[in-house]
Amino acid sequence: MTPPPGPWLLPGDVRQRYCDPGGPLPAAVLFDRDGTLVADVPYNGDPSRVALMPGAREAVDAVRTAGVPVGVVTNQSGVARGLLTRRDVEAVRLRVEELLGPFAVWAVCPHAPEEGCDCRKPAPGLILAACRRLAVPPERTAVIGDIGADMEAARAAGARGVLVPTAVTRAEEAAEAEATAPDLRAAVRLVLAPAVAAREPR
Repeated sequence: MTPPPGPWLLPGDVRQRYCDPGGPLPAAVLFDRDGTLVADVPYNGDPSRVALMPGAREAVDAVRTAGVPVGVVTNQSGVARGLLTRRDVEAVRLRVEELLGPFAVWAVCPHAPEEGCDCRKPAPGLILAACRRLAVPPERTAVIGDIGADMEAARAAGARGVLVPTAVTRAEEAAEAEATAPDLRAAVRLVLAPAVAAREPR
């Protein structure tokens, strides 16, 4: 049986590159899409139904202001289930970028769970593919998401995971997360904290 192809890498803002590989900041911050940046509408291919999660704009802007590339890593099994097309996924991407500005990379898994791909979270493939596109090491990358699969993918890739729990996050997922934050803005402050600490007077 031929294994499924890898993730889709959608057009990104290639101007976003991290220029301080030895600095205290992460080399990239990758966000989950549904339930993290935007409200989770199952199998959504309609841009008009895209709604930002609280604090999403401020969180993404804070990462960009720090000079760190931002990306999105998202499972979209609706493609494999015949509920979404690539055009639908692209249309939603464009709407998200209208609301949040351009991202440096979008890594999308279009496969169903039973296909056994290497990119569907909790596998690390989306994160690794995004890091390759950005030419950054996974171990210097932060991943922010709302469920255990996001955190497991980060761990498997060697990245740092920060969980922002929502109503769908299970208690055991929060307990097992490397780090948690009450909201997106706090999650970003957490991943940018080394730089903040480095600027504070001693």
